[in-house]
Amino acid sequence: MRTAEIKRDTRETQIHLTINLDGTGQSSASTGLGFFDHMLSLFSAHSKVDLSLEVRGDLEVDGHHTVEDVGIALGQAFSKALGDKKGICRYGFFVLPMDETLAETAIDFSGRPFLVFNATFPVERAGNFDLELINEFWRGFSNAAACNLHINVPYGGNGHHISEAIFKSVARSIRAAVEKDPRQSGVPSTKGVL
Repeated sequence: MRTAEIKRDTRETQIHLTINLDGTGQSSASTGLGFFDHMLSLFSAHSKVDLSLEVRGDLEVDGHHTVEDVGIALGQAFSKALGDKKGICRYGFFVLPMDETLAETAIDFSGRPFLVFNATFPVERAGNFDLELINEFWRGFSNAAACNLHINVPYGGNGHHISEAIFKSVARSIRAAVEKDPRQSGVPSTKGVL
């Protein structure tokens, strides 16, 4: 069973997170940020990764610490659940249309963290959620999961649609990358380690 539990306690956030990479996309996310909970629910549904998340963050300041720290915790959970990465596909990519928006994402669970984020939002907020935090979330995730993650949104006109397209497309990319490859018995690298 490829599962992980992460507890992250700082002066800014307290996070309890569990994932199951071989789940059915069931999720329960409570971060205190409704829009963010919605994005995490979409992520779980489209990646088929079961997610349970409880967060208490310093929302009286703003959402930055909560969103960034959830990204870090989720990345740590993926790193732990993937273990030595034997037998996984390793790479995943997906192009996702969302009405007027297109999101293109690609991921490599290479052991080398790097984020490319090419997306701009026509508005600053969706509800009370600061959309610039989406970049921070995926940066925290890619660093903690030690993966290359490329997010490109060549066009889009609605902040909610752009956000949703990103989360769904990354989820689908991750789903492909963490799938077991029946022809790959060892680590998917000529180096023999990831």
